[in-house]
Amino acid sequence: MDWSPAGVPGQNGRTALVTGGSGGLGLEVARLLAGRGAHVVLACRSTERGRAAAARIAGSTEVLSLDLASLDSVRRAADEVRHRHGRLDLLVNNAGVMFPSRPATEDGFESHFGVNHLGHFALTGLLLDLMHGVPGSRVVTVSSLAHRAGRGAPDASAARATSGHRSLHAYGRSKLANLMFARELERRLAAGGAETLSVAAHPGLSATALWQGEAPGWLRPVSRVALRLLAQPPERAAGPVLRAATDPLLRGGTYLGPGERFESRGAPAPAASSRVSRDTLAQVRLWELSETLTGVHYGLAPSRPAAGGPPAKAGG
Repeated sequence: MDWSPAGVPGQNGRTALVTGGSGGLGLEVARLLAGRGAHVVLACRSTERGRAAAARIAGSTEVLSLDLASLDSVRRAADEVRHRHGRLDLLVNNAGVMFPSRPATEDGFESHFGVNHLGHFALTGLLLDLMHGVPGSRVVTVSSLAHRAGRGAPDASAARATSGHRSLHAYGRSKLANLMFARELERRLAAGGAETLSVAAHPGLSATALWQGEAPGWLRPVSRVALRLLAQPPERAAGPVLRAATDPLLRGGTYLGPGERFESRGAPAPAASSRVSRDTLAQVRLWELSETLTGVHYGLAPSRPAAGGPPAKAGG
């Protein structure tokens, strides 16, 4: 069945937190959620940009200072959310970096892995209890087509390997981690009988600010051609994330992306993913590593996937 933003149900009374809500996909997601009645928390590294974005959104918003490159900042942001709100209906883990100038985060992790995965892993763990018992609550984690460039499950050495921080491999590894995290989170939530769902989405190709980083030389001409031929504007590219956030019929563990032209553009549909992203034992190992590296422990029982069992189906 076709899906469009026009079909998003009313969000009155719901509180949503969108990381990276000051521009690009995050701004489009925040704009629609607020337009449907949600109170939207724009979690941004630059509060100045966040306030400028909030002024462009018709609806109820607030701005939260959050630097995912700093676990101290993540903890402060989570404390602030807990101080302001007694519950959270929706968490959209959208913010990210691609080919950043800084090789490492404040805590010494490779920048892609530290910001895109570990920062969101920590934030989700620190806020998850605000979602317990909230009907329809959901965690949406944004991955990427580039997760296929991850070259195997992330490990402790990769998390600190800052020398290749401007490579497509490093970016892909972080987006692979996003997808693996979303799936392991869903299994743990389901095993504990939680109402909260974990789903994932990717936007396909969109000419957002992410492409303004310093891409590898070989990738620049390729990306220019791909963006010119296949990219869609942020308001359309946000479709899979919006559906992941609001479609009441989605099951936990679903992965969505654009449904046309090799998942580069089009209306939201179930997305395919790499074999390693569906490796349940690797997902558990990544989860345990992430708890160790961040010091954030969820208190959710392990999902205990069967050793040697088949991975989950690609569409979720």
